[in-house]
Amino acid sequence: ILAVTLVVLFSGLPIAWGLTLVAVGFLLLLKGPAALANVPILIMDELSSFALLTIPLFILLGAAIGASAAGKDIYESLHRWLDRVPGGLVIANILACGVFSAICGSSPATAAAIGKAGVPEMMKRGVPASLATGSICAGGTLGILIPPSITMILYGIVTETSIVSLFFAGVIPGLLLALGNIISVVEDSNKLV
Repeated sequence: ILAVTLVVLFSGLPIAWGLTLVAVGFLLLLKGPAALANVPILIMDELSSFALLTIPLFILLGAAIGASAAGKDIYESLHRWLDRVPGGLVIANILACGVFSAICGSSPATAAAIGKAGVPEMMKRGVPASLATGSICAGGTLGILIPPSITMILYGIVTETSIVSLFFAGVIPGLLLALGNIISVVEDSNKLV
């Protein structure tokens, strides 16, 4: 199954259609044509899942905010607050990533939205490109831990774990990760001064 799936995915066929083709093909091969009667029922059951409905809505929210000036506004306000702190520009990016992660729940959307505003601003103010992009990448990972996280929703659905419990479990590690990133930036900034 894995070999056939890889061949189909690398063939250039869209992923959704490729996975559907592999699943239906193996269902026909292993269970026979009668098993195809269950496919529409399974599809409708999964589409009516309340938890799965949140994923496209979070993605839509992240895309809408990423296309707006919200990422730049978050970045600008945090930068003004942290202007005199060593490494304040980079810390502003990490905090902006944390705030944006709490809004949209997606690490890639966070990195894209904050990176679009933050990296050019940091480079314009003399921050090396490696530090600018590194801070966006490190801050973008906060989207996995800080609720609402799409990854936690998927994990909760697959393992039948309470999504609310997962959200509560992600708050403290997410804040600690952000704090660790900030401490690292402040220490590095103090070494450079």
